[in-house]
Amino acid sequence: MNDKDFLEKSILKIGEFNRFGSIPGLERVSELLERLGNPHRDLNVIHVGGTNGKGSVCRYVYSVLQEAGYRAGLFISPYIEDFTERIEYNGKQIDPEDLYRITENVTCRAAEMVADGFDSPTEFEVLTAIAFCYYRDKKADPVVLEVGLGGIGDSTNVVEKPLVSCITSVSMDHMDFLGDTLGMIAREKAGIIKSGCPLVYFSDNEEVSAVIEGRAKELNAGSFNCSGVKTVIASENMRSTVFSAVIDGESFESIRLSMPGRHQINNAVCALKTVQILRNEHGYSITDEALKAGMSAAVQPGRIEIISEDPLVVLDGSHNEDSIRALTEWAEGCFEADDRLLVVTGILKDKEYVKIGKMLADMGSDFIVTEPDNPRKLDGEKYKEVLERFTEGKKSITVIKNPEAAAEYGLNKFFVKNEPHKSYKALIFTGSLYMIGVVRRKLRVF
Repeated sequence: MNDKDFLEKSILKIGEFNRFGSIPGLERVSELLERLGNPHRDLNVIHVGGTNGKGSVCRYVYSVLQEAGYRAGLFISPYIEDFTERIEYNGKQIDPEDLYRITENVTCRAAEMVADGFDSPTEFEVLTAIAFCYYRDKKADPVVLEVGLGGIGDSTNVVEKPLVSCITSVSMDHMDFLGDTLGMIAREKAGIIKSGCPLVYFSDNEEVSAVIEGRAKELNAGSFNCSGVKTVIASENMRSTVFSAVIDGESFESIRLSMPGRHQINNAVCALKTVQILRNEHGYSITDEALKAGMSAAVQPGRIEIISEDPLVVLDGSHNEDSIRALTEWAEGCFEADDRLLVVTGILKDKEYVKIGKMLADMGSDFIVTEPDNPRKLDGEKYKEVLERFTEGKKSITVIKNPEAAAEYGLNKFFVKNEPHKSYKALIFTGSLYMIGVVRRKLRVF
């Protein structure tokens, strides 16, 4: 078989477990890992949860470790374009043949579980087990592990003694699974805190901080709230920010970030504190030069990702209120009040789409509404009604339900005879990551 065959067969095997949905709890994944020899217990792990920013923090830390010469692993979700993005080692995505080999073993053990009377693992639990087996085979050290959903019952939470636990900003998202108040969501996120293991978190919300601090004290986990760190911005532009900070008495000077937006400073501070703990408490040799180079090299596809600067085309997988706020604040810093922006957007129906629509209505000049490639998609006509309510009929709103067709329509509207449309300053694609992946593939061939 070739790589394409290995990949397709692996995805089909893993996808068979999708019918079990998303079911919190560690019993199934623990049983599966036991049958695989508990690969997670052979790994040094940095465990990262939170609502917004956890993917960026993972990227920063992983990039720094690579620059320092460590053969680190990175486990993230969801992917943007390629399934293999989810499992990375030493700067490369998992090889399709390795994925197939490990998938065969893991799914066989899962079938044995069911035959023995256990509940079947879910798709994400199977994927988590595959990742742990792969990192054990590769002797990855350390592994940067992103929580899939919540914390307490997420399959990644089988990790017993992480080097560092990190919780990024907590906001309203996945309320059907995690609860409908910030306190309830924070309790779910705080489930990754482990006894005696250092905790890094970011919260400027009293309710969230109280929940996280309370749990940390119960478990004697030394905690550090990065929201109290003072930062000084030296320079910023559309693509990058340079800042300095003092964290726990240590100066970090001229840290350059290649991920756009001021909100990335908060994520970067969490990453810097995490690296500080790796150096000071766990003996990882990370020079200041490697730290700076790694922070600068880190990029996160689909998060205020500038595909083209002249003309300006941007991809951003913002799908909740806080992430949309980060996008709109970035836009406010980049554009004049009378600059016209063409926005292509689609979102899932279980998101706070009314609040999101209100914020986008203030940013965009004209809209193309589409539907993400996901069963939970919000109907395009319904989303159009939301935008019309807040734009009061003063802006053009076109519905094209197929995301690939919407992307092509938006590109053709933005580019006239291969030249940017003079009435638009930028073309911005924003919304569900399930939409962004489709758009990103379309942009590659446009």
